[in-house]
Amino acid sequence: MADADADSRPNILLVLTDQERYDASAPGDPQVKTPGSDRLSREGVRFEQAFTPISICSSARASLLTGQFPHRHGMLNNCHEPDALQPNLPTDFPTFSEELANNGYNLSYIGKWHVGRDQTPEDFGFSYLGGSDRHHDDIDAAFREYRKERGVPLGEPFLEDQIYTGEDPRDASEGTLVAATAPIDVEDTRAWFTAQRTIERIEEYANGSRYTPFFHRTDFYGPHHPYVVPEPYASLYDPDDIERPDSYAETYDDKPRVHENYLAYRGVDGFDWDLWAEVIAKYWGFITLIERQLKRILDALDIHGMTSDTVVVHAADHGDFVGHHRQFNKGPIMYDDTYRIPLQIRGPKFKTQSSCESPVYLHDLAATFLEICGVDIPDTFDSRSLVPFLDPVSEDPAEIDITNGRYGKSGYWPRSIFGQYHGDEFGLYSQRMVRTDQYKYVYNGPDIDELYDLEADPAELQNLIDDPEYNAVRREMRQRLIKWMDRTEDPNRMWVTDALEDAS
Repeated sequence: MADADADSRPNILLVLTDQERYDASAPGDPQVKTPGSDRLSREGVRFEQAFTPISICSSARASLLTGQFPHRHGMLNNCHEPDALQPNLPTDFPTFSEELANNGYNLSYIGKWHVGRDQTPEDFGFSYLGGSDRHHDDIDAAFREYRKERGVPLGEPFLEDQIYTGEDPRDASEGTLVAATAPIDVEDTRAWFTAQRTIERIEEYANGSRYTPFFHRTDFYGPHHPYVVPEPYASLYDPDDIERPDSYAETYDDKPRVHENYLAYRGVDGFDWDLWAEVIAKYWGFITLIERQLKRILDALDIHGMTSDTVVVHAADHGDFVGHHRQFNKGPIMYDDTYRIPLQIRGPKFKTQSSCESPVYLHDLAATFLEICGVDIPDTFDSRSLVPFLDPVSEDPAEIDITNGRYGKSGYWPRSIFGQYHGDEFGLYSQRMVRTDQYKYVYNGPDIDELYDLEADPAELQNLIDDPEYNAVRREMRQRLIKWMDRTEDPNRMWVTDALEDAS
C-alpha cells in the first residue's frame, strides 16, 4: 500500500489516441495543426522512434496494460471479432493499473476500451467514467444521454460528403464508411464529450472531492475511421493542397501477395489519388479536432493549478495507412505507417524541449508509469522504464546500463525494435519484424520475406530480400530476430528460427 509520503507522488494523465500516424505531429511538418502535441513537445520530451509492438487495437492495448509483447499476454487479434483467439485478457498477469491501485493511486478512465468482450476498465483497477464499449463503433449510454440533451441524433443518415469503400465510393450500400462531414456543432462530437468529462474529473481532483495522487486515462475514439468530423474541421484542409506521399507510388512488385490482396479486401482498389486526398483531408481534420481537445485538457490543468504536479503522456495504440502505399486501415503489412506512433511525455521534473532518438515501445509506458510512481516493476513485464530518457541529469540511457524491466533485465538500451502480427478478420497470418535505424526485416510465414534499406528507401518501396548485395544485412537481421524470439519465449521460435537459420 501507499506510504506516508504518497501524497507527494505525481499525478499522471495518459491521453491515448486511436490509430494516429506518427508523421501528423512530427517536428518540422506544419501540414497538420497539432496544438496539444506541439505544447507537450515544447514542454517535455518527444520520442522520435516510438513503435507499437503490434498494429491492431486489442493486442496493442493489452500490451500497454500488461507491459508484455502480445505473444506473452495472448490477446493476438481483436477481441470483438468472431475469430478472436482470446476474447478476454487473462487476469493472472499483473497490469500497471492494478499495481498503481494497490499502491494508493486513484485511477479513472474514460473513452475507448477494446480489451476484452466481457471486461471493462473496472476489472483492472480503474473507476470507469463512461465512453467505453466492446468496440469503437458502439456508443455508450452516457454519450447517448449527452447527445439527447443537446437534441442531436446519433445515426449516420444525416451525414454529408460521404465516402465509402467499394466500386462506387458515394454509394452507402456498397461498403464501409470511410469519411464524411457531420453537420453538428463541435460540442456535439464524442471527442468534445470525452475531453469535457476529463476536464470535469480534473476539477474534482483540484477541489479535493477526489483524493490524489491520481492516474487518469483518456482514450479518444479517433482518428480511427470513419473520419467523420464537423465544420470547421471537415474543410480545414484542402485536398488540392495535400502532397502525394512517396509511398503512393507502390507497385507491389516483389512484395508478399497479401499486400495487393488487401486493396480488394478493404474495398479501396478503385480509389484514385483525388479520392484519397479527400479522405486524408478528413483524417487530418479529425486529428486537429482531437488535438484541440487535448489542448483544452492541458489548459484545464493550468487553470486548476495542477500542471506542476502532473505528468502528461500522449501516445497512440498504432498508426493508420490512410492512402499511404494505397492502403486503408491496417493489416498484415508491417510498414512504419502503422507501427510508428507519436509519443510525448511532459512532467514537472523532466527534460523540456527535448527529443529522444532511441527506439522505444508503446508498452514501455507500463514500466515507466510504475517507476514514476515509486512502484516496483513486475518480473513479467517485457518493457523498460523510459524515466532515464526524461531525467534532466541522467546520462544518455543508450550508453548506460539499464536494469529495470523483464525484457533483457540488464544490458544497454536496445538498438532494435521488434514487432509482430497474427492476423485479424482477413484470417490468421503470422509475421515477425525487426527494425534498426537503417534496415527493416519482415518474416512472412506464408510468403516472401521483406528487407528494406530505410536510409535509401524511407518509403519502403523496394524489397531487397533477394538482392545479393544485401546478403550480409539479411543474415544479420535474421540473427537479431532469432535472438529476440528466443529471449522473449516466442512460441513460434522453434519453427521460425530453424527456417531463418536455414535460409541465412
